[in-house]
Amino acid sequence: MPLSLFRYTLLVCSAAVLSARPNIVWIIPDDMSAHFGTYGETAIETPHLDAMAERGVKFTRAFVTAPVCSTNRSAFITGMYQTSIGAHHHRSGRGEIKTHLPADVKMVPQLFRDAGYYTTIAGWPINPKNLGKTDYNFEWDRSIYDGSDWSGRAEGQPFFAQIQTQGGKIRGSDLEKYRKTAQRADEELGSHTSVDDVTLPPYYPNDNAVLRQDWAAYLDSVRLTDHMIGEVLARLEDEGELDNTIVIFMTDHGISHARGKQFLYEEGIHVPLVIQGPGIHAGTIREDLVEHIDIAALSLAAADIAIPANMQARDILAVDYAQRDAAYSARDRCDETVDYLRSVRTERFKYIRNYLHERPHMMPNRYKDHKAIIVALREAHAAGTLTPAQELLFAPTRAPEELYDLVKDPHELHNLAGDPKSASLLKVMRWKLTEWEVATGDHGLESEARYDSDMLAYRKSVKSKAPEQLEGFERNVAQMKAWTAEGK
Repeated sequence: MPLSLFRYTLLVCSAAVLSARPNIVWIIPDDMSAHFGTYGETAIETPHLDAMAERGVKFTRAFVTAPVCSTNRSAFITGMYQTSIGAHHHRSGRGEIKTHLPADVKMVPQLFRDAGYYTTIAGWPINPKNLGKTDYNFEWDRSIYDGSDWSGRAEGQPFFAQIQTQGGKIRGSDLEKYRKTAQRADEELGSHTSVDDVTLPPYYPNDNAVLRQDWAAYLDSVRLTDHMIGEVLARLEDEGELDNTIVIFMTDHGISHARGKQFLYEEGIHVPLVIQGPGIHAGTIREDLVEHIDIAALSLAAADIAIPANMQARDILAVDYAQRDAAYSARDRCDETVDYLRSVRTERFKYIRNYLHERPHMMPNRYKDHKAIIVALREAHAAGTLTPAQELLFAPTRAPEELYDLVKDPHELHNLAGDPKSASLLKVMRWKLTEWEVATGDHGLESEARYDSDMLAYRKSVKSKAPEQLEGFERNVAQMKAWTAEGK
């Protein structure tokens, strides 16, 4: 065979193999818990995700390893625990002191690109001129993404696409934005969620009008997100790609609320995870524990791309997959607010270690403190109208350790860590968490120099975008430094 014909044959064969690989699409909204019909939500209808679950596999115990966006995204885009790669402080590495990935860690889009995939990241609707949300806490090369729209790929080229959407952020943070969310739901879906259909968890005051309006707007954001899922799937079907596309739906953490986003209670770390596509058995329900970083490994495996040996994510769809006996999560500095929490969650129990337990749960935080729900909660606390369960939000300190029986106490209100009857269990859970911290090389607290570096960057951002909040920001930074100096 002539050399030129041999090379041509190789190219044709390579193209055939490449085009046979499935497309991979991630749909990842912000700030949203598992409030979908397929997960038991009854106040609203979510037909598109429900249908995805019927066509594929639904995981009922999927957990994020970080309950805030940048640390979460740094984890799933590498398939690594954010605590292992030094990317665990929210919006870190934005100042003069940068964070670099370990030499043996590659980002998932780069692995796909190296394997011949066309890689994209976008919001929805897709704007060809703009990439979607990344928010990684380390330096990275933007060339890992070929663009925002997979329509730019070569003929027959498979694609790896991320659709990053607002999710729970659609509802906004004040009464006027709640009203606009209801109006948008009316226009796009034909109705909005009534506050009369809202039932709040017992750790929030159910008779508070602001919280009820917020939750109704949040449920409408879930409905709007579900509608968006339908639009993505419809485009894939119209293009003839749906049957050869693995679609993964997951959120980046739970609802943004006082015990949700940024915290390690179920409201913050339990997320929906639904997957459909070729090779996925329809109507499968998985109740074993999985972690959000696992979408990295299973996506690579589905595309027949080798999973790096050091990747901590697991291919949870593999025939020989050994189920986890626990899921681990971590919360660290969020914006200017310094915290240090770690948790381990088994099928029945949750253990949380509060390293900075002499600080309150509701520490000052510029991002959260202007939100209408936080203002309303603080007002209710000052008025003395909260129940003992709701007052836990405002305790001046926290228990060093928290232990919950999630079967008997799904809302995590009764800490068993001090109960002598739970001493043996506490010892086991304590050991499991410590073992994970050591085995994964948990980086822990950041240095004062790194904190100061990032706060300089934050200060410039606040001064530029919200100068009226600069004084409060400075006060919060001073409070963090004072607590540290006091050994708290």
